[in-house]
Amino acid sequence: MEEAVVPAAASADAQHVRHHYPLAIRDASFGTALRLFLQTLPYALARFGILLGLSILAILWGVVTFGGGAWLGSKTYPVVGFGWIAVGCAGMGWAWTFILRYALYLIKCGHVAVLTELIVRGQIGNGSEGMFSYGKRVVKDRFMQVNVLFAMDHLVDGVVRAFNSTLDWVGNLLPIPGMEGLMKLVKAILFSASTYLDETIFSYILARNETNPWRGGQDGLIYYCQNAKPVLKTAIWVVVLDKVLSVVLWGLMMLPALLVMKFFPEGAASLWAIVIAVLFAANARSAFLEPIFLIMVMTTFHVGAEGQPIQLEWDARLTAVSGKFLQIKDKALAWTAGKTAPAAP
Repeated sequence: MEEAVVPAAASADAQHVRHHYPLAIRDASFGTALRLFLQTLPYALARFGILLGLSILAILWGVVTFGGGAWLGSKTYPVVGFGWIAVGCAGMGWAWTFILRYALYLIKCGHVAVLTELIVRGQIGNGSEGMFSYGKRVVKDRFMQVNVLFAMDHLVDGVVRAFNSTLDWVGNLLPIPGMEGLMKLVKAILFSASTYLDETIFSYILARNETNPWRGGQDGLIYYCQNAKPVLKTAIWVVVLDKVLSVVLWGLMMLPALLVMKFFPEGAASLWAIVIAVLFAANARSAFLEPIFLIMVMTTFHVGAEGQPIQLEWDARLTAVSGKFLQIKDKALAWTAGKTAPAAP
């Protein structure tokens, strides 16, 4: 049989494709995002329940910390009350930074793992595994990489901020030239819209089955730059939808509070009704709206990067504009060296 001749250019392009994974989803629309969200709704419900529980604990913490501080200050010395409040605030800050935020991050990683499986293969664990067990298994098997990505978050934000500031086509998004103030607003929106990129890069690392998370982060940022226009256009729509749907959500949550205020215009009932409405609205947005927006950005990224050769000039450009990207590259090399170096005798 005569062998097929592969053109040299095509062969070179294939060598520069850093990933080879299928895609079951090729439509990065809001409808697709909503469908994937509904498929993984149990994760959103679990996150909502956890956030609601944390909100209740935060209320109790506030009562104990500030109420206890006021009581101690009145019964003993004011400095004792202030000390109680300071210790309570420090304890909550430590718990949020090192425990609660990390626990929520692990849940989000499990959700991203499940979403990635649906985007890439259209089913979870070959159809024989539940979404919670699959997400838990992926996070457990890649626990070290998940921790690396948790630490990489601020580096990714720094690289994205530096890259977005160099975009020269952003001005074309504005219909009227010479509006520098509005231009600054657009760039601020671009950065806020790119807050879903760290989770998207984690999805990319999972999809390509990368064992070096720093290398996956490095390539993921380059592919983001190569597909900046579609990703950021989607992200801008995400910001618009976020504002609109958040207003609707807050309005729905405030209606019961307004009814309580109508029948109980004075007293603690009205205050508590507002507090509960605010907590429900904030938690519902985080649990139900943010995943939809994340899926929109994720699917746009995967569709754009499918079979796309990596353009190494972006590596040099990012290295020039962001020291944080250089840190990611150095850590990728160190990770490889650590994995391949022979064990010490």
